[in-house]
Amino acid sequence: MAKSASGSGTVIVKKYANRRLYNTETSSYITLDHLAAMTREGRDFKVLDARTDDDITHSVLTQIIMDEESHGQTLLPVNFLRQLIALYGDSMQSMVPQYLEASMEAFRRNQLQFRSAMEGAFSGGPFAEIAKRNMAMFEAAATAFKPGASAGAAPATAEPEDGGDEIAALKAQLAGLQDKIDKMGK
Repeated sequence: MAKSASGSGTVIVKKYANRRLYNTETSSYITLDHLAAMTREGRDFKVLDARTDDDITHSVLTQIIMDEESHGQTLLPVNFLRQLIALYGDSMQSMVPQYLEASMEAFRRNQLQFRSAMEGAFSGGPFAEIAKRNMAMFEAAATAFKPGASAGAAPATAEPEDGGDEIAALKAQLAGLQDKIDKMGK
């Protein structure tokens, strides 16, 4: 886990027998949701048992995953979980953590590269506005399928009534771009 962006280092969280979590940085009690948010923000933290000072970060992170999974945020497929459980006690068990860490790091790098490429594609040039509109329509469609989205909500972008010529021009430009892409691929 990376150091925090503010440079304050690892946050120590104490877990008490009553299951309460105490953030020593903010001098306040927090929840597992707070720890999940800290993880998403890239904050580094360590959870210590308040009585024994044992590092229990691993079990708390596992508990956060279980809570996320139980709230419908399934990320781990059942087959993966079965394979993971089957590796316990296996002779290859000691290699699994390093393999999973390397795989997740590669996934994160690829994700960042994809985002960077998409942002670069949309940042300028004659088709930037078209790309922004397409992304807005895509995001509107994606949110329509998310749980809790209102069924009667109007789409985020509406097609202009007098934009027939504009649409035809955009279609022609897209066809030209597709031809260029096809030629580059050969």
